[in-house]
Amino acid sequence: MDMAIYGAQGIALSAYAAMHTLFPARRIRCFLVTSREGNPDCLAGLPVWELGAFSGMVPDAEKENIEILIATPQGVMAQIEEGLAKAGFLCHVRLDSKRLGELMGYYYASRKEFLPLSALPVGYHKARLQVYMVKCHKDRPLTGDCVIPEWMIPIQAGAALCRERVADLLDCAGEHISGKNGNYSELTGLYWIWKNRTREEAQENGSLYYGLNHYRRIFLLEEDDLFRLADNEVDVVLPYPMLYEPNIEAHHARYLHKKDWDALLEALRELEPEYAEAFGQILREKRLYNYNMILARGQALDAYCSWLFPVLERVERLSEPKGDERSDRYIGYMGETLLTLFFRYNKFGFRIAHAGCRFLV
Repeated sequence: MDMAIYGAQGIALSAYAAMHTLFPARRIRCFLVTSREGNPDCLAGLPVWELGAFSGMVPDAEKENIEILIATPQGVMAQIEEGLAKAGFLCHVRLDSKRLGELMGYYYASRKEFLPLSALPVGYHKARLQVYMVKCHKDRPLTGDCVIPEWMIPIQAGAALCRERVADLLDCAGEHISGKNGNYSELTGLYWIWKNRTREEAQENGSLYYGLNHYRRIFLLEEDDLFRLADNEVDVVLPYPMLYEPNIEAHHARYLHKKDWDALLEALRELEPEYAEAFGQILREKRLYNYNMILARGQALDAYCSWLFPVLERVERLSEPKGDERSDRYIGYMGETLLTLFFRYNKFGFRIAHAGCRFLV
């Protein structure tokens, strides 16, 4: 049976790479989108078709022989299914976040890169986790039920900018940059963890891990995974990297102006010249660690944050307009690339494992 992949962004391209590698006998005909606006003409050498145009090209008798893999954000999957049914494509399946995590785990295991946490042996000692779920007073309510593990702690980001409270723990307590949330986004939560948790307790126990999640995106960790961390000397867990064409730089050009990238490169040249030299190569890669999500031992998180936040602070001063004159989340977007840069540059300095992400709707 032929296959088409619904979607034309990072999830869809990642799904294609995994399917093409793991199931080479499956013929993938194209990518499908609801609208071509904001989407490429082709992806991975395959055409990107609007559903309506593709439906008009395929005889009704053939539609039942085409499987559609829906590889998009989960919030739009129901609407896509309705459109597929109206177009006569009744054989389709959702690539939800759990399935995506499993697929990417098999894919990277087959390539022997980006080590899946699930590929490590289960140990005897259970790691202790403090994973902070960043929430904001502007968040849309979740439509589905979600059982939050006991080791996940809600924290309100940008709490200094509003009176409304959506969590007991606030990122404006203790040492903080809560007022910069308009630019830093979830990174004000990471700063709070760094200054008020890891520096106090990093030396306490090698089995204590700190993490940052979002209220809509959380690490997919099974109970056995908690027994894989300390005994396998895992320093850092990151989400499976997402693929983008032609590279990371082009992807982020959709969200950031060139002058902001120039400010970031200048900050690296001033503060971290070795990383500045590697920056161009990293930007030309296709794999990006999305979402600023991380789970790490206290010492590893301290090393990363001690490197990250001085760079971002310098970017604020070099930006035009400067950071305190704007509020467009540009620092948060930069954080994703800097997380990728730091851990790709130090891939032999840390024991890094990877896990899927659960997307909540």
